[in-house]
Amino acid sequence: MKIIKSASLTLFVFGLLGWLYIAAVALVHPETLTIQLTHFAPWPREDTFGEISFAVSFISFFIWNLLKDNK
Repeated sequence: MKIIKSASLTLFVFGLLGWLYIAAVALVHPETLTIQLTHFAPWPREDTFGEISFAVSFISFFIWNLLKDNK
C-alpha cells in the first residue's frame, strides 16, 4: 500500500505540473496548442498532453486521498 500511495502522490504532482505547463502555454501562445509536443513523434499534441496530464493528476489525487491515513 505504501508504494501505491507514494506512486499516486508522485503521479499527481507530475500530472499537475504538466497540466499547469500547458495551461500557461494556452495563455501565452494559444496558437501552438495544435502542434506536436515534441519533434521526436507526431503524437501527442500539446492540447492532448494537457488533457492526459489533467486526467492523471485527478485520478492519482483521488487514489492518494483514499489511501492516506486519517488521523
